[in-house]
Amino acid sequence: MSYKNIFFNGPITTDKIATSIATHQSKTNIGAHSIFLGQVRADQLESGKVISIHYTAYEEMALEQAHAIREEIFSKYSLTCMHIYHSLGEVKVGEICLFVFTSSIRRKAAIQACDELLERIKNELPIWGKEITESNQSNWKINQ
Repeated sequence: MSYKNIFFNGPITTDKIATSIATHQSKTNIGAHSIFLGQVRADQLESGKVISIHYTAYEEMALEQAHAIREEIFSKYSLTCMHIYHSLGEVKVGEICLFVFTSSIRRKAAIQACDELLERIKNELPIWGKEITESNQSNWKINQ
């Protein structure tokens, strides 16, 4: 079975986000959107300051699970649209790695669905992020 692809190679661009939002302007039955953007932080770790995160996933399983989660969220909330985009590969500090977008006739459903969807993505999908720091950057590139 083929599932909707949620993966985006590299950072999720502002153009992708803007286009996604703009395409919904013609859907006049929508009264609310809830949007979550996950951005890579410059955390300070023991190994140094984070400069990027390299995302990997067990893609087939993640797509299957994302489909099941989408179906459950659609049945629980009165949504018009739902979109999930998660980065794979390297995403630098300050760039967007996760874009979750829900739409509904009313704001409460859009907000609650977006929040639950985000928590389920983070807790249930087999997606991993390896933090790359200034000090382990050269080792990371060699091992790739």
